[in-house]
Amino acid sequence: MSTGTEAHAPTAGEYIVHHLTHLNSTGHAQTAIIDWSVWNLDTLFFSIGLGVVTLLLLMKAASKATSGVPGRFQAAVEILVEMVADQAKGIVHSAESRKFVAPVALTVFFWIFLMNSMDFLPVDLLPRIGEMFGLHYMRVVPTADLNGTLGMSIGVLLICLYYNIKIKGFGGWVHELFTAPFGSHPLLYPINFLMQMIEFLAKTVSHGMRLFGNMYAGELVFMLIALMGGTATVFGFLGHVVAGSIWAVFHILIVALQAFIFMMLTLVYIGQAHESH
Repeated sequence: MSTGTEAHAPTAGEYIVHHLTHLNSTGHAQTAIIDWSVWNLDTLFFSIGLGVVTLLLLMKAASKATSGVPGRFQAAVEILVEMVADQAKGIVHSAESRKFVAPVALTVFFWIFLMNSMDFLPVDLLPRIGEMFGLHYMRVVPTADLNGTLGMSIGVLLICLYYNIKIKGFGGWVHELFTAPFGSHPLLYPINFLMQMIEFLAKTVSHGMRLFGNMYAGELVFMLIALMGGTATVFGFLGHVVAGSIWAVFHILIVALQAFIFMMLTLVYIGQAHESH
């Protein structure tokens, strides 16, 4: 006889909501896409951890670099370095700036690629391990959190502001804010300034939103595929395996492409900061 207290398997909706809930600083469930009053501890942990891994891998590649025949790891890193250097040379025309900008772009690409790649882990693997240590919520893809991607895009914005002031001088940059794009007539100053602020805001928000949207959608698809495997039927299991394999192969392109796009936009925005209107 049922007592009404037995544990029951979560519904599809409950399963997805649980997996979309962050481990945050409040200790309570929080499913809002963005909330500046809450620290998403899982996003901070995995993004900082993978950032450290990125730096260690690049430092290892630099320390092991030789002039002879490179190993596989060195060859792969050299291909990335040359690719980023070529892109930077075509966008940022200041050789002095490229000494800093190119390594930043390489780090951004490598870091975002690793964060995106967390999507390839089984959906329930790390959350189940976390539950063994009392962590009931955990999201492992930092780039599927809008707080994280907007944080990175704001970082790019700060670099752009730095180069605007460095290249044009503070006075020159302020003058550009009030005289571009429509001209230097005093009546146009407020309109020019408003357009400049809208441009900075639009570039920053779209930069972060583009990466977040693609990775959030990919995360949802993996969750839906995982639900197929939870059905107690042969067809459900086969569908889970086949669909998961196909989506994983396709998702490899998304993971690499989104890292490349974010890196390229970073170079483009910094390159624009070097140009005068």
